[in-house]
Amino acid sequence: MRFGELVAISERVAGTAGRRDKIAILAGLIGALAPTEVEAAVGFLVGWPRQGRVGVGWAAFRQAMSDLPSAPAESTIDVLDVDRLLAQVGATSGRGSAAARAGLIRELLAAATDAERRFLVALTTGEVRQGALEAVVLEAVARAGNVPLDRLERAAMLAGDVGRVAETVLVDGLDGLDRFRIQLFRPLLPMLADSAPDPEAAMARLGTAALEYKIDGARVQVHKDGDRVAVYTRNLNDVTAAVPEVVERVRGYPASRAILDGEVVALDAAGRPRPFQDTMRRFGRKLDVEATRAELPVRPFFFDLLLEGEEELLDRPEAARFERLADLVPAADLIPRIVTAEPSESRAFFERALAAGHEGLMAKAVDAPYAAGRRGSAWLKVKPARTLDLVILAAEWGHGRRQGWLSNVHLGARDPATGGFVMLGKTFKGMTDEMLRWQTARLLELEDRRDGPVVFVRPELVVEVAFDGVQRSSQYPGGVALRFARLRGYRPDKVAADADPIEAVRALI
Repeated sequence: MRFGELVAISERVAGTAGRRDKIAILAGLIGALAPTEVEAAVGFLVGWPRQGRVGVGWAAFRQAMSDLPSAPAESTIDVLDVDRLLAQVGATSGRGSAAARAGLIRELLAAATDAERRFLVALTTGEVRQGALEAVVLEAVARAGNVPLDRLERAAMLAGDVGRVAETVLVDGLDGLDRFRIQLFRPLLPMLADSAPDPEAAMARLGTAALEYKIDGARVQVHKDGDRVAVYTRNLNDVTAAVPEVVERVRGYPASRAILDGEVVALDAAGRPRPFQDTMRRFGRKLDVEATRAELPVRPFFFDLLLEGEEELLDRPEAARFERLADLVPAADLIPRIVTAEPSESRAFFERALAAGHEGLMAKAVDAPYAAGRRGSAWLKVKPARTLDLVILAAEWGHGRRQGWLSNVHLGARDPATGGFVMLGKTFKGMTDEMLRWQTARLLELEDRRDGPVVFVRPELVVEVAFDGVQRSSQYPGGVALRFARLRGYRPDKVAADADPIEAVRALI
C-alpha cells in the first residue's frame, strides 16, 4: 500500500467525529493491507511505530527540511519503505549517529508528498493526533478480521503490541490468538486509570476501595525468573541496565518467577520524592550508570502482582493480588496503602500523600481484575487541581479536524525583570469547537508575524491553564516547562500584567 493512502485515511479519520464511522474507515484500510504490511501500518495509525522512538526530534527535522526539494505531487513510497527506513534510523548509533539519522530522514522526506511529510514529522516526534487510539484501532481490526473484540483485547493486552496481534489475527484467524499468553520477559501493557476530582468522588464511585499514594515516578513492570531480572517502562522498553538497584532488590525476593507492577522514583535525603525529571534522568542513562546511581539513587514501590510461579493472576481480584504481593515483597518496597469505605478516611489519606510530597492518591476497586492496556473506572487517580494564568504568545495551525483553526497555543509567564514573557510550553488540549473558532479569529487580530505554521501574536490574551506539574527544561529560556497542560478557559477579566510570574512557576519545582 502507498504510504500516502494511509496518510489520507488518517486525515479522514481525524476529520470524522463519530466513533463508529472512524472504526468503519479504519476497518476498510486494515482489510486492504497485505499481510506483511499490517504490523507496520497499525503502528503508524496508533502513532507508535513498531521501532518505538527512533531518536529523531524537532531539531533533526528542521535540519532535514531546511533545503528539501519541492514535494512530489503523488505518493511514491510504500508503507514498508517507511517501516524499513525507520528501522534503519533506529539502528544507527555511535559517533556521528545524529547526523546520519538526519540524513536518512531527509532521504525519506525528499520522496514524500506534503501530506506525507507532515505525518512523518508527527509520527516520529510523537505528535500523531488523528484520533485512531488503540481501542478504536482494535475495534477496526476485530471488524476486518471478523473476530470477537474481547478476544482481541485480551491478546493485545498480553502481547503489548497491537500491530503484532493485528497481523496474527488477519493471517491466522481466531486460533492464532491462542498463542498470546503471559510470558516472562515479554512485557504486558499496563493497566491505566481514569480520573476523579476528589477523594470523596472516588469513594462514591467505588464504595470500599484500596487507596494508595500516587507517586510521580516512572511506571515499571519487573520480570523475575530466578536470578534473571528485567525492568520495562510503561512503553515496554527494556531499561534494566539503567536501574541496577531495582534489579538487585527484586533478585532478593523469595519468588522464583514473578511479574510485578509499580513505580520507581528518586528520593531526596529526607525520603521525599524528587522532581519527576530527576527520576527520568536515570532512565535515559546508558553510560556511567554507577556514577549517576551514587548521585541519584532510585527505589521501587510495587502495587500489583501479575504472575507468581506458574500462576497467572490477571483475573484475580485486586485485593487478592495485593495480598499475594505483600507476601512476596518487603514492606519497604510496597506502596503505602489502606482499604476503607469511609470518605473521611480517604480525605485524610489524600492529605497525608500530599504532605509526603506525592501527587495525590489512587483509588482501586478491590474486586476488579487487572485490565492491562485499558483505562477504566476500576482505578481512579485523584490529584489536586493546579492552575496558572498565562499569556498566549503564539499559536500553530491545526491538522485533520482542526484544519483551518489556530490550535496549538504557546504559553508564557510574565517576567518582571524584563517586562516581557517567558515561554513554558504548548498545548492543544481542553479546547471546544466554539473556543477554537473564537480564538482563531481573535489571535489573527493580534497577529504580529508568521514563521511557517506558527502565528506569533501580541501578548494580550490571558488563559487559565491546568497542569499536572512543572519540570526543568533546557528547551525553553525560562528553564522550566509545564507537564500535561490544558486550557480551562480564557480570562477576559485579566490583562497580561495580571499573568503569573515566572518565579512562581519555578517555585513549583
